[in-house]
Amino acid sequence: MNLRKALAVSTIAVLLGSGAAIAQDHHDDDQAQHSQYVHHSEWKKGYHMKHEDWDRGQPVDWRTHHLRTPPAGYNWRLIDGNYVCANSRGVVFSVVIAR
Repeated sequence: MNLRKALAVSTIAVLLGSGAAIAQDHHDDDQAQHSQYVHHSEWKKGYHMKHEDWDRGQPVDWRTHHLRTPPAGYNWRLIDGNYVCANSRGVVFSVVIAR
């Protein structure tokens, strides 16, 4: 009986470990998707960015990424391999290609 319990616990541990690895791989794929560069010629100063573009971006710390201090009311996000500084209405102030 103890052998069965040991096998069951071992099997569960292996399955849970595999599931965590799969979930982690998915997270890495998601990160890679955000960092792949896509050229957006329309994203220039004064452009009104679509909310779906802004919302799918990930907020970034401008200090860590050596970006300019954003003006009051503006934030930096990483979108399609671009650091985009825009306000809550989607008005773009600056775009820098992430490297």
